[in-house]
This record gives sequence, C-alpha cells and structure tokens, in this order.
Amino acid sequence: MISALNQLVDHVERHLDEELDVARLAGALGTTEYHLRRMFSSLAGMPLSEYVRRRRMTVAAGPVVRGEGDLLGIAVRHGYGSTEAFGRAFRAVHGAGPADVRRDGGPLRTQPQLRFRLTVEGSTPMETRLVDRAALRLVGHATRVPLIHEGVNPHIQEHIASLPMEAHQRLKALSDAEPPGLLQVCDDLDPDSAEGTELTYLHGVALGPDTPAPDDLDAVEVPAGMWAVFRSSGPHPESLQTTWAATATDWFPSNPWRLRPGPSVVAVLDRAADFSTATCELWLPVEPA
Repeated sequence: MISALNQLVDHVERHLDEELDVARLAGALGTTEYHLRRMFSSLAGMPLSEYVRRRRMTVAAGPVVRGEGDLLGIAVRHGYGSTEAFGRAFRAVHGAGPADVRRDGGPLRTQPQLRFRLTVEGSTPMETRLVDRAALRLVGHATRVPLIHEGVNPHIQEHIASLPMEAHQRLKALSDAEPPGLLQVCDDLDPDSAEGTELTYLHGVALGPDTPAPDDLDAVEVPAGMWAVFRSSGPHPESLQTTWAATATDWFPSNPWRLRPGPSVVAVLDRAADFSTATCELWLPVEPA
C-alpha cells in the first residue's frame, strides 16, 4: 500500500495540469479507488483532491510571481478554464488572489510533495480478528451528520439523546446477529473522508438476513463478506479514534487486505457509567488486496 501511495503521488506530480483519473490509476496499481482514497486521506491528513489543488497552486505560484505571461495563460497551463476558477483555487491555498501576489510577491503557502514511509516503532500489537459474515441488515434510527475526526461528535450525541428510552430497549430486543447489542454505524462516507463532509449515522442493531425489519425503522443492507474487527479499550472516544487511525497507519500497510465499500460499525462491549472509558470493537468491511 505504501508503494501504491507513492506511485500515486508521483503520478499526480507528472500530471498536475490534467484531470486525475483515480479509478484507472488504482486499477493499474492493483487496488481500488475506494481503498486508495481512504488510505491517502487517513495517512496524509487531507483528501486527495485537496492535495492535488495545493500542489497545483504551489507550482503555479512561480510563474505568477515572476510575471510569466497573463493570468489566463497560467490558469490554462495548470488545468483551469478561466481566471475566475483559477483565482478561487489560488486564494483558497495561498490566502490571496494571484493578482495581489503578483503585485506584492506574497503571501505564499507551499505544499511540499508528499512521500509515504512505513515506520516500525515496536508499539503494542493491534488486537484484530477476521470474520467471514453472511449478509446482514442493520436497522435503527438514522440521521445525517458531519464527519468529525477527533473528540465527541455533538451531532451524534444529540441524535442519540433525542431517542426515548423505549426506543433503545426495543432495539436491544431486536438484536439477533453479530455484532451484538446497540451499534454505532457510519455509512455513505465520502471516499476522501474529509472533515465536515456528511455521512449517515445509524443508532441500531444487527439482524440476520431472514429476520424481518420493522417498517418504521431505517435499514442498511450489508452483503456477505469479510470483516476486520479491531478491539480498543481505554478513554472514550479517544481510544477508539486512536485505533481507527492505526488501522490506516499500521494495519492495512502491513496486511494483505484492503477496505471494501460498506458501513463501519462500532460495538460497545463494556463501558463506564459516564462513558469516560469503554471497550469497543470496530468492524471494517475488507477484501483480499
């Protein structure tokens, strides 16, 4: 995976003035666009699209400052059809428009070319198991929320708090498949996993494929397949979020598996009364790499 990401970065650098065909490139690298985008954003800390824009504007800053031709010509050479579109992208990266930077010589914010490396630190091994699951149905109460990478997501908290106690008890009684108990389900994530993008959050339970789902509940149908199950224990949600991040930095680069499209599921196995600490399982859908 590390090699594929570096080849992706090299390809971006050679084709900064062209539209990036991530699906075709992922196929040539022996992986999928979904997995490549998810791993890039997790390890780089930004979506692939944002990295491409920053690199384009870093390179474009040179001819802008040096006064090499008109701004329309520079825009076209860097993949933009108009000075307006180029100006918006330029300002978003540098904090000032190209005309202002040409006049004043700045400000400029440089995005260096990325290089991915796998660092072995001898940290505690991740507690993981692989599960081959039949098709299942995740049912419960769903809402749309923004993605927040660190800390408590207040939108999810508000959604759960809005449900009456009877709704939680009803869901628990419905649960009849693994993962057991009340589940935190995230679906329809943006492939780049950009902070603030919307996802579907479902507070629910897992049902077997033959168990009927009540009509008044939302449902996510999940096809049969393999799952990687990661166990975390400690301060919540920090421990769970650290484990989630480590799947990208440690586990996927070191194992012959990749993410496949589908929801991520968190099962809370044990927790303190105030939820300050918890033992959880993070279920991620995977396929052989």
